Amino acid sequence: MKVFVQVPCLNEEQTLPDVLAGIPTQIPGVDEIVILIIDDGSTDRTLEVAREFGVTHFVHHTRNMGLARSFRDGVHYALSQGADIVVNTDGDNQYPQNRIADLVQPILNGEADIVIGDRQTHKIAHFSRGKKFLQKVGSQVVNLAANTDLPDAASGFRAYSRKSLIQLNVVTQFSYCMETIIQAGNKRLKIASVEIDTNPKTRESRLFSSTGQHVSKSAQAILRSYIMFKPFVLFAGLGLVFLVAGLIPFVRYAILITMADPGNHIQSLILGVVLIAGALISFTLGVLADLLRTNRVLLEETLERLKEMQYTQATKPTSFTGFDR
Repeated sequence: MKVFVQVPCLNEEQTLPDVLAGIPTQIPGVDEIVILIIDDGSTDRTLEVAREFGVTHFVHHTRNMGLARSFRDGVHYALSQGADIVVNTDGDNQYPQNRIADLVQPILNGEADIVIGDRQTHKIAHFSRGKKFLQKVGSQVVNLAANTDLPDAASGFRAYSRKSLIQLNVVTQFSYCMETIIQAGNKRLKIASVEIDTNPKTRESRLFSSTGQHVSKSAQAILRSYIMFKPFVLFAGLGLVFLVAGLIPFVRYAILITMADPGNHIQSLILGVVLIAGALISFTLGVLADLLRTNRVLLEETLERLKEMQYTQATKPTSFTGFDR
């Protein structure tokens, strides 16, 4: 059993030593623990610090590519090296690395495919009331879209089984956290949660410049993922709203005509026709989107087989027998 602990880094020379020192060197049931540094365009001594701690596995970006791309590239590298479990932590030492053993245990026991560290955001001192509220609402929205019951959907302290990573496909450019939960929930993967306490804050988040930007990008990622898995529900709901709204002007027109109102109420008919046309368009888009979803499911199943072949082949030992002379 091989566990890869991947650490996405962007100029983390100050905090990386504490992160690396806290990662356990032994876990019951695990044969090998490998540390992988994902350098997302660092310009400081992040790489030198990692090498001083004996790290030999690196993924290097010549410029900043973002957290989602770093996660995706790290997963590809880890699986190609034979990882059975991939743990994701952060280079800012936000998470307690000594809890990695607790994070992987449910996977080792066959009880979960993915385990997420619950930061218990209501206890984090440097989180404002507004941020705590948004974290709670965000988790509820993700749970609704994924049919899950997770207290902290935004936590990046996670462990993934090899099976789950082969089934997941990160397409967003912002953050993989919400997207992978929605995908995993809709693909019926088992997700567990482990309560953790975070370390003191070391710096401001580099993922977003403001709370508004974070909310906006998170909402886009959630909506995109939801449309991928439940497009007909979304468009049919929108079409139903248009249909009901479109019937109201027709009812108003019929009532006024019945009352022998001499006024010109052609505007009501025009508005009703426009809204009902919108309803028909929405229902049509729902059918087309659902057909595309079916096609995407078939493509993802093919991609899973390709991944299994690719990573299995990559980890097979190779040998060479010389020619007889």
